[in-house]
Amino acid sequence: MLEKKAIDYEKAVLIGVINKDQNDTKVKEYLDELEFLTYTAGGEVTQRFTQRIEVPNPKTYIGSGKMEEVQRYVKENEIGSVIFDDELSPAQQNNIEKILKCKILDRTSLILDIFAQRAKTSYARTQVELAQYEYLLPRLTGLWTHLERQRGGIGMRGPGETEIETDRRIVRDRIALLKKKLTKIDRQMETQRGNRGALVRVALVGYTNVGKSTLMNVISKSDVFAENKLFATLDTTVRKVVIGNLPFLLSDTVGFIRKLPTQLVESFKSTLDEVREADLLLHVVDISHPNFEEHIASVNKILDEIKSADKKTIMVFNKIDQYEAEVIEDDDLVTEKTKAHFTIEEWKKTWFSKIGDRALFISALNKENLDEFRKRVYDEVRDIHVTRFPYNNFLYPEHLDQY
Repeated sequence: MLEKKAIDYEKAVLIGVINKDQNDTKVKEYLDELEFLTYTAGGEVTQRFTQRIEVPNPKTYIGSGKMEEVQRYVKENEIGSVIFDDELSPAQQNNIEKILKCKILDRTSLILDIFAQRAKTSYARTQVELAQYEYLLPRLTGLWTHLERQRGGIGMRGPGETEIETDRRIVRDRIALLKKKLTKIDRQMETQRGNRGALVRVALVGYTNVGKSTLMNVISKSDVFAENKLFATLDTTVRKVVIGNLPFLLSDTVGFIRKLPTQLVESFKSTLDEVREADLLLHVVDISHPNFEEHIASVNKILDEIKSADKKTIMVFNKIDQYEAEVIEDDDLVTEKTKAHFTIEEWKKTWFSKIGDRALFISALNKENLDEFRKRVYDEVRDIHVTRFPYNNFLYPEHLDQY
């Protein structure tokens, strides 16, 4: 709490809905994640509102009674932003803004804002700007109140185009310019990837904030930015790594997330090319997170979208030092054992057993089981290399004393 006050976080309210697709528990999980996103963006959540509604209100997303409740809270507590967990239509955003008279964001615009903060290089900034403009285009009506025709007078006579049409044309022109710029950078990056020679490529993938950058730092002995916030890494970092006597390229990619905006998937497709062109994926999972199975499913869904789901993959279950199974007391005859009560050893006997030796359990931060991890990666990279260059296999003995 002290840290939040010192930084002067903006007060925010979260709103989620309960329906046939997401029950109370699921909505709580989504809002927990939305709160972490809000914190990452520089906000402090002071209240959450949920409503059970099967079909969102086409005008205001939530019902009128709930909207009045939110309106009272926003006014009494001087709230700066109201953030919805699901994407709002341009009309809904505009209507809600008129009622609440404060900033209205949805999950997509919040993620875009975080990406804009985190983008450091020209390439990342261009990608984010493109995604923002594509999100903005259909919402221009909600951002301008001057929809009347342009006034006459000196210097104001023109084709009679409304200001909103002018704004749309400017945004479309900007989108076309950014796409052209990205295409040029993409060609340069493709050339760079081609110039890396025949080294085996390994890519770290996973949900956001699972420890990919920390693992990258440990393996490559580099200094990649790592922080306990969502989307700490936007730009793909590629390092040459040597385990034993075997060199390969290791890339750290942007973290995935549930409900990842389609605009970002599209504008970051070049960053994701590192994944598409990798020979081996290290799918890093935060096993200490209560919803890690959903995180795996979200990552697999995006891998499928970018045609990388069939790649050779090692599952790396990270943060074993932070994993804690819930305990059922001996005298508790009511509580039924669930996955939350599984130890890591019990997890290994579930669907984990189907992965076999393609599952590793480590702590990148505490450097636990890293020797086993290095050996497994070495063996996989060696197999790929030997297949690609069979005449070089004498360089890589079956067993090394040290990795």
